[in-house]
Amino acid sequence: MVTDTPRAHAAVPHAHTAAPAMTRRCDVAVVGGSAAGLAGALQLARQRRSVIVVDDGTPRNAPADHMHGYLGRESAPPAELRAIGREEVRSYGGEVLSGRVVDVSREGDLFRVELSGGSALLARRVLVASGLTDELPEIDGLRERWGRSVIHCPFCHGWEVRDQRVVQIVTDPLNLHPTALMRHLTDRLSVVLHEGVDAHDTAVRALEASGVPVHAAAVDRVTDADGALRIELEGGAHLAADAVLVGARFRARVEALAGLGLVATPHPSGWGEVLTADATGRTVVEGVFAAGNVVDPALQVLHAAANGSMVGAQIAFSLAHEDLAAGSRPSGVEAEWDDRYGEGQIWSGNPNGTLVAEVSTLAPGRALDVGAGEGADALWLAENGWQVTASDVSSRALDRIRQEARRRGLDVRTRHVDANSVHPYAGETFDLVSLQYGSFTRTPDGRGVRSLLEAVAPGGTLLVVSHDTAWARDAGDPAEHTRMFDPDAYVGVTEILAALATDESWRIEVHEKRQRPAGAASSHHVEDVVLRAVRLEG
Repeated sequence: MVTDTPRAHAAVPHAHTAAPAMTRRCDVAVVGGSAAGLAGALQLARQRRSVIVVDDGTPRNAPADHMHGYLGRESAPPAELRAIGREEVRSYGGEVLSGRVVDVSREGDLFRVELSGGSALLARRVLVASGLTDELPEIDGLRERWGRSVIHCPFCHGWEVRDQRVVQIVTDPLNLHPTALMRHLTDRLSVVLHEGVDAHDTAVRALEASGVPVHAAAVDRVTDADGALRIELEGGAHLAADAVLVGARFRARVEALAGLGLVATPHPSGWGEVLTADATGRTVVEGVFAAGNVVDPALQVLHAAANGSMVGAQIAFSLAHEDLAAGSRPSGVEAEWDDRYGEGQIWSGNPNGTLVAEVSTLAPGRALDVGAGEGADALWLAENGWQVTASDVSSRALDRIRQEARRRGLDVRTRHVDANSVHPYAGETFDLVSLQYGSFTRTPDGRGVRSLLEAVAPGGTLLVVSHDTAWARDAGDPAEHTRMFDPDAYVGVTEILAALATDESWRIEVHEKRQRPAGAASSHHVEDVVLRAVRLEG
């Protein structure tokens, strides 16, 4: 669940180094963190599945300032929707990592998801929501105006250019599909048949008969002139416009799936390639699902989110039926930590220096070490006269504590429990409750925090030591390195302080940032946040 004190490092004030490459386990790895991926992740997190979303920050609609047609979120910036979606996923303990998936392959019954920077995820299921890349015609001036004055969808942007001068550049007869919609939005529409398009097409003749000017000429470039767009045609002619409507080819972002044999296939329109999935999101590879634009280029943001939500539910069903058949009810969180503690000793065996400094002046009594890990803190407390209960979600970690306690002749009681369980500490109270570098996930109802505070007896002390995670929010290049933990998905000092602030029976004695004490191993964490509070008697 959580770790004890990491091993020695040379502390560098106000600096950090990148964490070493590692492998984490989860129930579901989600490739892509826009509308479809986040909606799927939300469904799964609410089903108590461990979910890790990997997103490189390059959504299809990134060039657009606003999104449209999304009931309840009309005209909201796309980035705002993603931020809200991330917060909702994290509120249920789902993680959103800034990074990039570079390869997906089988590893036994699991999928190995390789990430930029060398780390990896091992997942029972994969949800591909990586979206599409739009490929514009090779006409100078289109790409830099894409999503603003150069548009492709009357539903997405048509209202915004109503009654304006719109020039549609047609590079294929299929591009004429949305033309009737645009004609209804503005009576100042002109159509340019770019090179190779038949000017005698029935649809073209219908446009001309309705009064829409049609020009058969190649477009050389699109520029700005006198506050308007200038569409320069071959031969020297030009048209003035306020907006350009143009069709784009599309390509599913599935390069990372090559290790599974999954490739994009031609879309029925002939205008690009998508990842094929059935109506439930299942691909031809069992356990790999797909949602959003990667399977259907026509989905607007609202529809992509709905599709992701539906596919997330299908993944939840597939996991639930698999567990039912196996007669098990596994915890993804427990599986991850048992896996980490299955490779030999992780930490130094030294107690946290901050714990030692803060507790040395207290009279020994009953102590609860929440997320005890390999037990260095619990063992130190027992050696110093405390009656210790060590709790953790990992049975392997607790086995190590029991073995070491026997070797030292110490009496340490262990409790195998998730901090977010119902009554994880069985209603007992303690003179000291210690949470050292805790990592239990957030829940909307704050159950884990409430249980933590209720475990402190009147007159007892709560001691929380947490990594200062400001460094984890520094901008980095997702293509080069993936952040392997999402601090916003976990309970931290901020959430605990907020809970204390609503209860007058607490006195906060210490809340400060400190240099990491000597003897810690994690060189990428160099500062801690320390919180010590006392529960008042009476």
